[in-house]
Amino acid sequence: MAKTYYQLEKRKKDLAKKKKKEEKRQRKLDKRSSEAKENSDKPADETENI
Repeated sequence: MAKTYYQLEKRKKDLAKKKKKEEKRQRKLDKRSSEAKENSDKPADETENI
């Protein structure tokens, strides 16, 4: 039976986790930029919620 190479498995797992985090971060940035764009299209008096 082959010995499991734990370092390689851990590295793969960490890389997958980093990739997922980066994709999530990018989605959030895209969402924020689209919301900012929508708000900039509206007149100033409609964007204030005070």
